[in-house]
Amino acid sequence: MEIQKNKTSNRLLSISFIISSVLIAGALIYSAGLKSTDVLKKEIKNGGTVASDFEEKIIPSNGVELPVKWGDLGKQMIEAGVIDASKFESIYSQRGGLTKEQKDFFYAKDNGNIIINSFNAGFVLNMFWALGLGNKNDILENGPMTDPKYGGAGRFASTGGWTLANGDAMEHYSRHRFINLTPEQQAIVERVSRGIYRPCCDNSVYFPDCNHGMAMLGFLELAASQRFNENELYQMALVLNSYWFPDTYLTIGKYFQNRGIDWEKIDAKEALGYNFSSGSGYQKILAQIEPSQNKGGGGCGV
Repeated sequence: MEIQKNKTSNRLLSISFIISSVLIAGALIYSAGLKSTDVLKKEIKNGGTVASDFEEKIIPSNGVELPVKWGDLGKQMIEAGVIDASKFESIYSQRGGLTKEQKDFFYAKDNGNIIINSFNAGFVLNMFWALGLGNKNDILENGPMTDPKYGGAGRFASTGGWTLANGDAMEHYSRHRFINLTPEQQAIVERVSRGIYRPCCDNSVYFPDCNHGMAMLGFLELAASQRFNENELYQMALVLNSYWFPDTYLTIGKYFQNRGIDWEKIDAKEALGYNFSSGSGYQKILAQIEPSQNKGGGGCGV
């Protein structure tokens, strides 16, 4: 399928701390390479009806293949301890177990392009969450996460909430070189991360205080290391956010549609920016558009 195209207040920080506490207590288009896949054979139902053409444009039933290779990152993260395989499999055994494709993503050495769909979106999110948390990067070490006024990087939902590591999550925080970026690639990640938000809070990916932000950081690092440019990163990030927050992006899609702009023609950078994809920005959209419902997604736990 071809795709065309702060500040942080104390209140928001408190919300992040609350989310982290809850998680601790309670225990994932480029025009030349993205295409719909046949990985899912069954139709996605919505209220008993087949997904509409409008929904298919935003969250295709057959999924989307991103031209970014996973390789053996799952295996590397298990060996490093960012992922404890027994803990991970135990969680997923309660959800029907890992599929063959997910086990390959988890254990195999030569995985190809990343495929995301409505059934594996949470799994992809968790894998990229682990990658973003464990991969050594200056954003984690010298960005807002380590600002002394927040009391330490371990107090956020993206760190305290990662309960599937071997040992404490902070033992792996920015500790492993799973991905090596050139200075130019690092600069791209920093620029793009500042421009991508998620509707569960008002922080950009540059401040990855929740699982969605940390997962997107991991994805940006991987994609940048494979020489995708900024525009391509934004397009692919919009695909991921749409599967991670389907109700949100179906609603945003309606907003653009009501203004005569088809989803394939929207500016991915604009849609992912503060005015649409932050918690505050999205609330303003909701004041104008009846929200889509019951497509799931958006959870902040593993």
